[in-house]
Amino acid sequence: MYEEIKKLDPFSYKFLMKEFERQNTTIELIASENFTYKAILEAQGSIFTNKYAEGYPGKRYYGGCKYYDEVERIAIKRCKEVFKCEHANVQAHSGTQANMAVYFTVLEKGDKIMAMSLNQGGHLSHGHKVNFSGKFYNRISIEMREDGFIDYDKTEEKAIKEKPKLIVVGASSYPRKIDFKRFYKIAKKINAILLADIAHIAGLIAAELHPNPNPYYDFVTTTTHKTLRGPRGGIIMCRKEYANQLDKTVFPGIQGGPLMHVILAKAIVLNEAKKKRFKKYQEQILKNSKTLAKELKNLGFDILTGGTDNHMLILDLRRKKLTGKEVEETLEEVGITVNKNVIPNDPNPPAITSGIRIGTPAVTSRGMKEKEMKIIANFIKEAIEKRNDKKFLKSLKEKVIKFAKNYPAYIL
Repeated sequence: MYEEIKKLDPFSYKFLMKEFERQNTTIELIASENFTYKAILEAQGSIFTNKYAEGYPGKRYYGGCKYYDEVERIAIKRCKEVFKCEHANVQAHSGTQANMAVYFTVLEKGDKIMAMSLNQGGHLSHGHKVNFSGKFYNRISIEMREDGFIDYDKTEEKAIKEKPKLIVVGASSYPRKIDFKRFYKIAKKINAILLADIAHIAGLIAAELHPNPNPYYDFVTTTTHKTLRGPRGGIIMCRKEYANQLDKTVFPGIQGGPLMHVILAKAIVLNEAKKKRFKKYQEQILKNSKTLAKELKNLGFDILTGGTDNHMLILDLRRKKLTGKEVEETLEEVGITVNKNVIPNDPNPPAITSGIRIGTPAVTSRGMKEKEMKIIANFIKEAIEKRNDKKFLKSLKEKVIKFAKNYPAYIL
């Protein structure tokens, strides 16, 4: 494997193999990451990378696109089947670009949007000041309770008062089910446009393990690489009435040639999402996250909202007088990868944080189940408790490596 890379560029090959080793000898718990199927890796490295296909099926600006047309059509068809949407655009390069396409389709610069702020669990593309979405639009925040849950009543009161043009419903670090219907009712009262960003929970929705916003939302965006376990990329879904304008916004509005090798991979994963084994995989993701949350709670950790309804959980480290940065670095030292994460009313800045986010898609892809979650919870506890004992951390890392090798992400 990778022999041609080795011949052409030994320097790059060296780091490719180091990363291969890292992925197979560590425990990946970042909620937004996963180990995709080998078929997806093959598709993304296929000859479909060779072609420009600007435009849409049947309306390309280059010749020689008839097979690319068929692949894009089937990707769209499968997306509509899986997510029960009226229209789908599969060309977006990322989740942020998918959100950008929606904003540029229905908003003017300076319009008001309502969304979760970053420290409530939202995403940069939901109106954060350092992102284009916060520079172009005025965000007002969804209201949250002290315990980390969405406060739907106060959010409704605020929406009626502020009258945002667009409500963004979705999160980057919210461990509970979102009441899409309640937001729909709020939007109807003020005649707001509704966008659901399901990037994190797309796989759960595809498996019918989380409510689907598509029947009553104007737009739905997602990435394809998190719980969906496909290639890195984005998809935009919408009502038919927005279809033509949305497609024009994507091309020629905000991008040129679509990445056809990635669209091929999207078609493959959307086909996988229709199968029984995919639903079983998503069910195991949920079992693993709930088990991990329960075990960590039993070991003395504070879990934001008290638990989880999806693939992720958030540790609140304030009572332990630790920062997310400290814990992230300690866990990485022993081979456990997580990310620091802001929490509601966080006293620390985003570069430090008071929480960490943990997710189970990647470990589930490696075949781990509830038994392994209990082992991982103890690894986390031991590493944090003995974070100043370098000798112990070294021995713990050896245990983690031995454990991880029993569940290879990929085999050469």
